Amino acid sequence: MTINILFIGDIIGQPGLNIVQLYLPSLIKKYNADVVIANGENASDGKGCTEKEAKFLFDLGVNVITGGNHTWDKPQSQDYLKKDPRALRPFNYPRGTHGNGYYIFDSGMGKVAILNLQGRTYMAAIDCPFRAAEFVLTKLKQETKVIIVDMHAEATAEKIALTYFLDGKVSAVIGTHTHVQTSDERIFPNGTGYITDCGMTGPYDSVIGMKTDAAINRFLYQTPQKYQTAVDNVHLTGLFLKVDSATGKTIEIERIFMPEFDKKKE
Repeated sequence: MTINILFIGDIIGQPGLNIVQLYLPSLIKKYNADVVIANGENASDGKGCTEKEAKFLFDLGVNVITGGNHTWDKPQSQDYLKKDPRALRPFNYPRGTHGNGYYIFDSGMGKVAILNLQGRTYMAAIDCPFRAAEFVLTKLKQETKVIIVDMHAEATAEKIALTYFLDGKVSAVIGTHTHVQTSDERIFPNGTGYITDCGMTGPYDSVIGMKTDAAINRFLYQTPQKYQTAVDNVHLTGLFLKVDSATGKTIEIERIFMPEFDKKKE
């Protein structure tokens, strides 16, 4: 028996939510998805995910929302993490941090564990994601062999190294955070599906979701600028996985980007 898993890349503000609303129902139907996971750390106007955005996504058919370093940017996001175990933050934040780092979802076709991790290279010096994963997998494997990891990290090397470390121990490692979809989706030798970054679901006439003027000024002047979510040229990114429920191995992987870029300039 197999479980079909759909993962939606980092959702950016209202434009990202709108395009998820537009395309997710058809994607669920096309892939006969048993589980839908979405990274929502930027869903609330580019910073965090409050109860409002989470409810919107859950009502659309998302089952679990993963997070990252921007999860903490709005106090309302932190409040929400205390209430809903389906909204995750990275597991390897220090003990006592609000929220859950994993969730086990019963899909009807079998249980699926979703584990959220965050890298440390060029990011906050939190607990080791490798050791944290090693620790929690012992518990998760008592429930299911199907384990999906959202590795929210800056460095490609850290994501790839983690996947070699976990190859055969988890079903997939899906990279998030950089907002640029990579074309290296593949299945590692021991059955773990992988992509370095699932990409950004949001406005592409932007600098990774941010209005271009403010982003450019950050580089020009090396000073803080007000973050403003862009609005135009919106696309949805994602990843489809077909996983063998008996072994936990990925047997099929497909990258999603829609609609395609218009490569002609009129």
